[in-house]
Amino acid sequence: MTPQLTQWREAFLAKVASPLLFETIFDHMPDIVFSVKDRAGRYVSISQACADRCGLLHKTDAIGKTAYDLFPEHMAKRYGLQDEALFRTGRPVLDNLDLTLFKDRQPGWCLTHKTPILDAGGDVIGLACLSKDLQEPSRTGGVDGRLAQAVDLIQANYAKPLRLEEVAVVAGVSEAQLDRRMKKIFQLSTGQFIMKTRIEAAAQRLTSGMEAITDIAISCGFFDQSALTRHFRQITGLTPGQYRKLVVR
Repeated sequence: MTPQLTQWREAFLAKVASPLLFETIFDHMPDIVFSVKDRAGRYVSISQACADRCGLLHKTDAIGKTAYDLFPEHMAKRYGLQDEALFRTGRPVLDNLDLTLFKDRQPGWCLTHKTPILDAGGDVIGLACLSKDLQEPSRTGGVDGRLAQAVDLIQANYAKPLRLEEVAVVAGVSEAQLDRRMKKIFQLSTGQFIMKTRIEAAAQRLTSGMEAITDIAISCGFFDQSALTRHFRQITGLTPGQYRKLVVR
């Protein structure tokens, strides 16, 4: 983005009366939960769908409360661990399979993404969370706790050699069944999801400093820099070096 476009965009955003306009957009999407938290886990903003499924009369009733005040403890604990990881690393949390509550207060599954919120000095002061209900797969038994554990295994161990057989065992299904479920949720095979996770981790490291690309490759599960470069170009169209020059100013 050119300096002129950057200046124009910043000037426009400075005129916005309230950042809560993003909250109101999601108020009209009952299958999506949007929220903003501070570093203490207190809700700064939630969408109407979140208020409805938590049994609140108004979404402002959630302000200042935490997930432990609104959700069953086992759900709140998982959300809290994700938040801690984001605050500790400063990196987004992507593609998490999580339990949620539907409007009738019955549990179901959602796909969750969380991204850090930075202040003017670049420090993480909170996070924004977006969760999309997975109603159809849940009703047909496509998503369950064991599948969530398999996704967790991939996201926690992408830097290590991962055998599809190992992931399938954790999910409690065959490799073929696991592939079908992963494709239904993520539109990717299990192997493609593992590669996507590694590429996303590498991209995040490329933007966050001047760490050597060779070191990034090894830490993200690639045999060497050439392997990272090959796969990174296939997915993004850029080499890691080109990507870094594009996003780091």
